[in-house]
Amino acid sequence: MNTDPTSGAVGAPRSRIEGRLKVTGAARYASDVPMPDLAHGWMVTATISRGRIRDIDAAGTLAMPGVLGVLDHRNAPRLNPRAGNYFGPDGSLQLLQDDVIPYAGRPIALVVAETPEQARAAAAALRVTCDVEPHDLDFHLEHPAARPASTAFGPEADTGDMDAELAAAAVVVDERYCTPEESHSALEPHAATVWWEDGHVYAVDSNQGAFSVSEVLAALWSIDRERVHIRAEHVGGGFGGKVACGPPVILASMAAERFGRPVRIAVTREQVFEATASRPPTEQSIRVGADADGRLLVIHHRAAYALSPLAEYIEWCTEQAKILYAAPAIRTQLTAVPLDILPPASMRGPGATPGSFALESAIDEVAERLEMDPLDLRLRNQPMVAPVSGLSFSSRRLVSCLREGARRFGWTARDRRPRSRREGPWLIGSGMATTSFGAGVFPSSASITAEKDETFTVSIGASDIGTGARTALTAVAADALGVGTDKIRIRIRIGDSDLGMAWGAGGSRGTTSWSFAILEAAKKLRDNLGDPARPVTATADTTAMINFQPDRERQTYSAVFTEVAVDTATGEVRVRRLLGMFAVGRVINPLLARSQVIGGMIMGLSMALHEESLRDPRTGRQTNGDFAGYHIAAHADVPDIEADFVPDYEPQDPSGFNGLGEIGTAGTAAAIANAVWHATGTRQRILPIRLDRVLEPATTVDIAGELRVA
Repeated sequence: MNTDPTSGAVGAPRSRIEGRLKVTGAARYASDVPMPDLAHGWMVTATISRGRIRDIDAAGTLAMPGVLGVLDHRNAPRLNPRAGNYFGPDGSLQLLQDDVIPYAGRPIALVVAETPEQARAAAAALRVTCDVEPHDLDFHLEHPAARPASTAFGPEADTGDMDAELAAAAVVVDERYCTPEESHSALEPHAATVWWEDGHVYAVDSNQGAFSVSEVLAALWSIDRERVHIRAEHVGGGFGGKVACGPPVILASMAAERFGRPVRIAVTREQVFEATASRPPTEQSIRVGADADGRLLVIHHRAAYALSPLAEYIEWCTEQAKILYAAPAIRTQLTAVPLDILPPASMRGPGATPGSFALESAIDEVAERLEMDPLDLRLRNQPMVAPVSGLSFSSRRLVSCLREGARRFGWTARDRRPRSRREGPWLIGSGMATTSFGAGVFPSSASITAEKDETFTVSIGASDIGTGARTALTAVAADALGVGTDKIRIRIRIGDSDLGMAWGAGGSRGTTSWSFAILEAAKKLRDNLGDPARPVTATADTTAMINFQPDRERQTYSAVFTEVAVDTATGEVRVRRLLGMFAVGRVINPLLARSQVIGGMIMGLSMALHEESLRDPRTGRQTNGDFAGYHIAAHADVPDIEADFVPDYEPQDPSGFNGLGEIGTAGTAAAIANAVWHATGTRQRILPIRLDRVLEPATTVDIAGELRVA
């Protein structure tokens, strides 16, 4: 084996290893795996937002063909009430444990039958009577129950004399911005197939982290984690919606234990909307003051997001205010508003995506009032060190992103004045935004075996949710072992909790965390190779190697530029050009990386123009919980997108890597909103930028983020 770890696999564009399996239909997902003696479960969900179950009449359901039984709070297995998420106990996991209904869409019964059709028909026949109690969905920044959010991700910022700087400012922007509840809308709906054998529970589940799901399921059943075996070989997208231990795997484990046979639950698209978590709505107040030369003096970012009393969660909207711009006074205040909702979940670019919309819109408004180019304003206020923490930046190529993006986009040819360009009925505008997203690594373990036939088997509990993790990790392993992928076949085993502890696909830290573990295992293997006639295995665990309190600020960066056309008669907004430049450390695979950031930018476009979950205030139920009513960007909505990377190397990573899964989404919506202002002369501070909001812009924001013309 060549011990020079420079095979050149990292940095080369390579197609996905599993691509042929997926396009031919041979890849098996959680609801595809053949299973003998398989039964099927169908969830029955609450139709009210708060109350109690008075009665469940299952007689008619139990008499229907193929029905094996009905599980509800009266007969379901008991779960450990202390099981939780990263922040503590999570009541959303406690399914079928009592008669309380804490939110609309809560699973309150499970019908199990021989076929999915029989289970669905029987579930429709189940008679549930509830006592309705008053519910609260009245989200707004000044809600009386609002409380400070958890500081688990770091303390709030409070630097400088805010009042003095505001008094000295030549211009002050003081506005509010709203983003709605959003659904993850992954291509593959949530599903799980579960069975028990000899006190062990086995599951093929659609999730973003097999090991973490096994930990939660073990806690729920109060058994050792080694007795829980979770596989997620192929996952059809997640975007954060499959990070947690979801309803299908919990309920299927209960039914499989009760009926003594494998049980599969494959939820419908409508059930995904109502019974799985989403990005919470936000309302954000931004005050930014600047002097006459465009030097920022103060940034005050107050943000609120909706929360469930069942579990703690942080939508960290204020992160960029601490990172992006130098200002003598910076203050952040993050507020959680408890409501009768399903606990929210991380969604691609959590916190940063809604937060950057507010901050980058406000920065653009400062430029407008100063009659200054938005690019020049951003370049003028770049910090030398992290403005709040005072730490040095590990790597900061944001200026390179801004300058190269502006060059490619042709930004200097832009007329700064709004409504300055028209093509027939269309007003044409251009806009930009920038953002950052936290980077780093989390503990993971990996094993590498040098086989007798001169191949290598890399085993790691990573997750491939459509990102191409297998392909990227193959390149990392090839370079770490000093071999070429064209000469030595490297077999990647992933998506199995039995492979050991590994971080999930989330927080833009999956690939960096897994790569670190693979690199360490390769080092051990090279040091311990013995007789090539028999396999040799080396295992590494990076837990003790990771410093959770780094002495530098580690971030990724982006600059997004866009051109839009706005129809003056209908209010329709069309994105005509979209360009993104990114600084994400060393790029493992340019083909996959470009696909990732383009996908993120499309998601940001969808957020800007289309996506919002609407709820009936009387029941709390989502009124557009399907793809007919909840619009996501389709092919016709998406222009040609240009995305590229500036040269970057992350010095805190052994291979120079940083994550890039979420940086593409954060910042895109703000760029589009700024372009709509440039086209029309009217600010859009509420997402999505609907036709009616373009034609009849709000002068104030009401508590639901809807229009209220003063």
